[in-house]
Amino acid sequence: MRKFIAVFAALAALASVSSVQAADLGVWTGPKDNVRVAIKSCGTSTCGTVVYASPKAEADARKSGLTTLVGQQLLRNFEPDGKGNMRGKVFVPTLKVTLSGTAEFIDARTMRAKGCVLGKVLCKSQIWTRIDTVTARLDDRAS
Repeated sequence: MRKFIAVFAALAALASVSSVQAADLGVWTGPKDNVRVAIKSCGTSTCGTVVYASPKAEADARKSGLTTLVGQQLLRNFEPDGKGNMRGKVFVPTLKVTLSGTAEFIDARTMRAKGCVLGKVLCKSQIWTRIDTVTARLDDRAS
């Protein structure tokens, strides 16, 4: 029941905001904390832009032909799908491809991100965690 309420609240927040003022969903980090993405309104949809990348993630991006990973829009054109999830496109810099993707908000601080090739045949998912600031985890490591 709590999961349903959390998802409903997140979707209600998105639905109750005009297309010009869509919700800021915060900064999220992947399982290895090597990339942080700020998810927010991008016009009429939601997008996610890299705000931090570890030195290794930056090096991998350079090998793929990017000058930097920070500033790259990884989540594009995400919109609620009516089932408590969001759907859109996910850019994978190391593969130089854009995949179909979903974001399932498990609770206010946990999201299952999933990208698929060939419809829903070849998919990979990860659990992402919301952090309060871009540097929150870096500060924790210094202590």
